[in-house]
Amino acid sequence: MSKISRTLSSAVLATVIAAPALQASAAEVNIYSYRQQFLIQPLLEAFTEETGIKANIVFSKKGLLERLKIEGKNSPADVLLTADIGPLHDAVEKGLLQTLNSDLVNSNVPANFRDPDGHWVGLTTRSRIIYASKDRVKPGEITTYEDLADPKWKGRICNRSGKHTYNLSLIGAMLEAHGEADTKTWLEGFKNNLARKPQGNDRTQVKAVKEGVCDIALGNSYYFGKMITNDKKPEQKAWAQSVNLIFPNQDDRGAHMNISGAGITKYAPHRSEAQQLIEFLTTEKAQRIYAEANSEFPVKEGTPWSPVLKKYMSEFKQDPVNLQRIAAQRANAAKLVDQVGYDN
Repeated sequence: MSKISRTLSSAVLATVIAAPALQASAAEVNIYSYRQQFLIQPLLEAFTEETGIKANIVFSKKGLLERLKIEGKNSPADVLLTADIGPLHDAVEKGLLQTLNSDLVNSNVPANFRDPDGHWVGLTTRSRIIYASKDRVKPGEITTYEDLADPKWKGRICNRSGKHTYNLSLIGAMLEAHGEADTKTWLEGFKNNLARKPQGNDRTQVKAVKEGVCDIALGNSYYFGKMITNDKKPEQKAWAQSVNLIFPNQDDRGAHMNISGAGITKYAPHRSEAQQLIEFLTTEKAQRIYAEANSEFPVKEGTPWSPVLKKYMSEFKQDPVNLQRIAAQRANAAKLVDQVGYDN
């Protein structure tokens, strides 16, 4: 049994995976991951094959930051992997990450997808886009996030909870672009246009568009890839085929972006191996594996998109604001959600 598996209690939903090593090796790296096993395992296999470093991973949907804090200096974790900027920002605020100084990472990852102080780095990107009914929304009828508050959409929009991390980041981006007063007015208008109380996940919003519950919905871009290729649940292909994909604000600041990302834990016992893993994850080889596994955009510029993305999406303008600034607005975003009663 590895050191990492001994440390974790059975109360946490966790699975320890040892990526195949060519030979037994003392070198290893331990990972706490909010990203699911099927996304990460192919990357760890490639990393181990290239470096000989054994990779152990624990996956949990929640509680990993709390575990890191409780374990303190005795934590076996070297790397934290997340599916969103939110947990990375929270980890920095809680003092759970150390700085990463890597010329390779800095050259592979654009500055807006890296913490200015070096505590975290983006590994893949996605956009929060508008899914619009092909039958009921004309091309060009909605083009910006600001349009979501236009009264003409009253009773025609579906969305998940405003408190969900994906929406908090979008509201944070609106706060960066417009300030608190205008963002609150926008959020009130957005709420007034909802066809139903916020509920479900991103895919169920697209399902609701297909079923005529609403005409437009918000969702992360990678969910389209997940739905359009879903052979196990072919009904999701029909959901995806019912909508057009709109990357908002192409005539001004660009579409809001988010990341999956990583950071080295404060007390990482395998500091060198942790840096090697993060560096590997930013290389084109790993970027292609990582992005294709989840229909995300590679963070390393010049890396080819997956065949699915190339088939259904085209190059688009991205909001260049550093995600640290957006993440810093998340607490204010949550307050606005409460103030306008968005989820009520």
